[in-house]
Amino acid sequence: MAGSADARVADALTRLAEVVDELAGCDVSQLSDTGVVEAAQVAERLARRTAAAVTDRLVVEASDRTLPRALGYRDVRDFLAHRLGVGDPAARHQLIAATGSFTSIVGEKEQPRCPTLARYWVDGLIAPARARAVLEVLGQIPHQIPADVRAAAEAQMADYGVQFTPKEITTLGTRLMAHLDPDGTVTDDTDRRRRRRLWVNRQGADLMSRLTADLDPATRARLDVVLDAWAAPGMNNPDDDTSPAGPVGEADAEQVAEAAARDQRSQAQRNHDAVSALLSQVVDAGVLGRTHRGLPIQVIATTTLAELQAHAGIAQTASGTLLPIPDLIAMAAHSASGVHPFLAVFAEHTSVPLYLGRSKRLASQGQRLASFASAGGRMCSAPGCTQPASRVAMHHAAKDWAQGGRTDIDQLAPACDVHNNRVGPKPGQYTTRIITDGPDTGRVAWRLNTAPGMPPNPEHINRAADVATDFRDHLATTRAQASTAAAGTITHLSDHRRRHTRTDTATDAAGAGAVVDTGTGADAAGTGAALSISVVDHRLLTALLDTTPEHAGDRRVDITWNPPRPLDLDPDPPPGGEPPGSEPPGSVDPPLPDAA
Repeated sequence: MAGSADARVADALTRLAEVVDELAGCDVSQLSDTGVVEAAQVAERLARRTAAAVTDRLVVEASDRTLPRALGYRDVRDFLAHRLGVGDPAARHQLIAATGSFTSIVGEKEQPRCPTLARYWVDGLIAPARARAVLEVLGQIPHQIPADVRAAAEAQMADYGVQFTPKEITTLGTRLMAHLDPDGTVTDDTDRRRRRRLWVNRQGADLMSRLTADLDPATRARLDVVLDAWAAPGMNNPDDDTSPAGPVGEADAEQVAEAAARDQRSQAQRNHDAVSALLSQVVDAGVLGRTHRGLPIQVIATTTLAELQAHAGIAQTASGTLLPIPDLIAMAAHSASGVHPFLAVFAEHTSVPLYLGRSKRLASQGQRLASFASAGGRMCSAPGCTQPASRVAMHHAAKDWAQGGRTDIDQLAPACDVHNNRVGPKPGQYTTRIITDGPDTGRVAWRLNTAPGMPPNPEHINRAADVATDFRDHLATTRAQASTAAAGTITHLSDHRRRHTRTDTATDAAGAGAVVDTGTGADAAGTGAALSISVVDHRLLTALLDTTPEHAGDRRVDITWNPPRPLDLDPDPPPGGEPPGSEPPGSVDPPLPDAA
């Protein structure tokens, strides 16, 4: 019967696709004004019904059967994002969890958690953004509110979701909450603990990041104390070189008064600068410890010597933050703990041990820094994962340690906890290998294992780190096409294959970090020292070199390792035990679509 059910659903989807194709081919310019409006309304509702009544029901069924885990996905959100291509998987999962009819542990279908909202959602009467606004309000109802009152509130807010915009729904929800808990006595510590959160959203095109927070009373009280002391007018002003630093109580009163008279910042800007100054002191004071995941607890950034000398460009930190070069230099110049340059110059010989063999299982700090400076080393190597280098472990990608793997730089790859624990030979787990030839030499290929007898899945490489390379290749192609258009010559992007090995090399002959620019004929014995002196003069926090392809006029010193030796490419065995249930920061129900 399973086959007949498969056939019926497949036939229905085929007919749906044919109807959509027919509608897409209609000449809508011939419609009347009324026809345009009515057709748009019906089409929009049908699109919502398709998502709710078809896709969401299939997702619920997949969840009941634990298919996402069987296919190798971390959870339903991961399945939505990578298998179905959902753009906002956390928000979609929240909606499915509230409106779906899941199967209980005894095998019975349960009623949706929000039954009225579920009915409107399946009928296509409520848009996703409005439904999420309703759920946001319902999530604020104190847990002590009686069940019948909660049910009435759910029905009322679902009705509002059909009639009003998300902004209006939020306003109406605030009024409803005032009736449910007029004096605030119903809300207790349990509710406050449930609602506490602080999100750091992803950087925008201007490299700025938005903070979204709901602070509990104790945290708010501590923050008020900090801002009173550090955000006073005139204090910690980055635009004023003579502005006092630190808390206002320890500064000279006359100097503070003079700085306050010059201070043109708003209160919000002073709050920002106070937090920035406090974080700088915390990092410099060393109270965070010495290392985290093998990396020193300090701001670690990778860039190129050309960008440093030009005081222009963008560096990337180990936590994934993009940092303008002038800001990086300014941070280094004002660092109270000093600057610790680490120049990634590794060729046939280096004073930093990168090949530890069987002598040590965990990667060394030198290996962590070298990995960060390499192609693809700025984030987890698993396809589609963007966890930064500060949140990864070094995975024995060629052969697991327990099976005789070696802790050598050319056999290691960054992997976050989630993906590192999903490596193994079982269906739904990953098999990894180091690529030993072609343009991706040294990169890690990940393959999702299938059940016995099933065709193998393709291998994938995490291309998220290749954005700069791809852009430069596209730009070079566009310019080449423009310059040859008159002659009728078209240069295709395939002619500009991505180069992952560098043409510039550097030799640390003295073992002391001498910088050599072979592209300009510098002497290998150390006559390139002028470049390293310029780095020291700029007092860079960390000088890790970028590994994007060389371009005309851009002098580079890039990292190269010993050519990969023949490797035993047996897949890693199971890491032992089930993967942890914890998820990387910023992965669940972000408050904004761009939350990190």
